[in-house]
Amino acid sequence: MTRARIDGLTFLLLGAAVFILFGITIASDSPVKMVDFRSVYYSARCLIQHHDPYQESEVLRVAQAEGGNLPWDNARHVMQYIYMPTIFSFTAPFGLLPWGAAHILWMTLTIVGLIFASLLLWNLGVCYSPVVSGVLIGFLLANSELLVVTGNAAGLAIVLCIVAVWCFLRERFAFAGILCLAISLAIKPQDSGLVWLYFLLAGRAYRKRALQSLFAMAVLSLPAVLWVWRVAPNWIDELHSSILALSAHGSLSDPSPASAGAHGLGMMVNLQTVFSTFWDEPRFYNPASYLVIAPLLLLWAFVTLRSRPTAQKTWLALAAIAPITLLPVYHRQVDAKLLLLAVPACAMLWAEGGRIGRIALAVTSAAIVLNGDLSWAILLALIPHLPLPPTELTRQFLIAIQVFPVPLTLLATGIFYLWIYVKRCSAEAPLPAAEVSFPQ
Repeated sequence: MTRARIDGLTFLLLGAAVFILFGITIASDSPVKMVDFRSVYYSARCLIQHHDPYQESEVLRVAQAEGGNLPWDNARHVMQYIYMPTIFSFTAPFGLLPWGAAHILWMTLTIVGLIFASLLLWNLGVCYSPVVSGVLIGFLLANSELLVVTGNAAGLAIVLCIVAVWCFLRERFAFAGILCLAISLAIKPQDSGLVWLYFLLAGRAYRKRALQSLFAMAVLSLPAVLWVWRVAPNWIDELHSSILALSAHGSLSDPSPASAGAHGLGMMVNLQTVFSTFWDEPRFYNPASYLVIAPLLLLWAFVTLRSRPTAQKTWLALAAIAPITLLPVYHRQVDAKLLLLAVPACAMLWAEGGRIGRIALAVTSAAIVLNGDLSWAILLALIPHLPLPPTELTRQFLIAIQVFPVPLTLLATGIFYLWIYVKRCSAEAPLPAAEVSFPQ
């Protein structure tokens, strides 16, 4: 290995060490330890016992019968299950295990999986700039503790999505890639769905892999969906009611400034959080968010459909869609680890040099830093100590610095990479033959 590759790998491994050490340490003392996994686990247990997993009272009853694994005061909201039935094809085996074994296995898979996926992405970007790739991936890893603390399913969904991307682009272990993308779609389609759409639109062998992944997801998920429909025939209405309850004004998933859980650590990152500060009405901030993102998605899809896939354009397409995915609908900081997919494009543009490379590094670094768990833990601890007068203007300023940076930085990152993607795809000159294949 060259010196640059050794340095890049060192930065990545340092980030992984921080991720493991801080994640496990914080999780061991956190009052909300594995809070998201508890919802997934006890809902699976509920279904296995032939009770309705979308009925809050049923899931809570099963959880309480397990012997006091609910250490927080307000545990009821955790039992409001908001995942599609397809996830049970993956979580039901965890529900067969006792809590101790299940949560340790889930935590281990999250930690090992995210580090493994990071190494795969570093492997794909190392040919461009190993140091830039290592630093960005290492910093993101070092700021991913919430995935360990909460046990959110986004961790495994993103890991599986990244593994699938590596398999498809390297043209190796195709079956594993198909299976990984299928499970990722079953767990959290709102995280990996647009990545799947890229492979569908890109044509050639990629479209085949996308269709195979969709078929595999259907085959894997159908038994779980039929199972849920038999046990809980009203699950659609119950799921809708849970989403409405969690999104009610002041609730955990309300994007407005009045929310109890949208703007602290683990904040919501979708654009609704920005628009709601101007007018706290869903009939305003939802359409406004869609109006901003819809043209970007349409342009991205049109360009992808009309251009032939190459290494350069694939990285730019994925770098553009990773942040854009997070903006139109409900997403939190844990979902923003999807930004890992922007690192190879950033390394590629940086290796090319010039102003575009510097901008790529700046916007990608800003998106990763501002979405970091430790970054926000430090910032939120400093905000109360700022020497500011207690005025209405100060209150608005404090709201702005907590709400605006993350979604607006994600938007800027998505627009930047989309601009480069469109520009490269619109070039009339033929691309070098070497660019068509991915460097090994």
